[in-house]
Amino acid sequence: MTGLPSLSPAFAVLLALGAAGCTDPAIVQDPFEATGELIAFSGGEAGATGACSTCHGTQGMGDSNLAPRIAGLDQGYALRQLEHFASGARQHPQMYTIAKALDGEAREKVTAYYAAVDWAVADAPPQLREAADLCSGAAIYHEGIPAQGVASCASCHGADALGNAGNPPLAGQSTPYLAHQLDAWASSERYGDAGAAMTSISRALHPDDRQAVAAYAASLAGGRGDRALPETCLRTRRPGR
Repeated sequence: MTGLPSLSPAFAVLLALGAAGCTDPAIVQDPFEATGELIAFSGGEAGATGACSTCHGTQGMGDSNLAPRIAGLDQGYALRQLEHFASGARQHPQMYTIAKALDGEAREKVTAYYAAVDWAVADAPPQLREAADLCSGAAIYHEGIPAQGVASCASCHGADALGNAGNPPLAGQSTPYLAHQLDAWASSERYGDAGAAMTSISRALHPDDRQAVAAYAASLAGGRGDRALPETCLRTRRPGR
């Protein structure tokens, strides 16, 4: 064959090695999983339909219904939830598919990204409070129901509902989402918490009480819940007064 320059053996070897390196999957990083932010908006290996922003919003604040706020969630807690979704311990068909598609490194990146998002109370979705009695919800949240073996929500999630010691924040979540989770714990659709505390508490609560405490917890939004309580609530049931 004429018209083409000949390659020295050494250069030919280098060229072959370079070409191999460009296609080695162990070296080439998936461009859609380079950062947690990219995974959040591209879906990474889960594809565009698995992008977190599709359901949880561009700021991670949820949809005011069943898609929760994930902005500002503790990374350790969020990682555990992805593991639970992937294993089936927490059941949700769409989240199962997404969590299974993301490897450990991708999960760490995307949860770190959302953990660092500085969510603002003012941006929290509007709460649905009409169907529940906030006064009874406040009593359950801050005092529990000792006679029924129900501990106060505040003892684990904080009086301001911002969470603590690995327990998730409830502030900024929607009433429908929180009520749905309580129902899921009660029916064993969701499980895996330490000591089955949420299962026993949810089962001990009447469905109306679950709705009431969900509405109150959602109304807190980072310590502002007391202002949302009706003036008719008893002073002893109005925390901070």
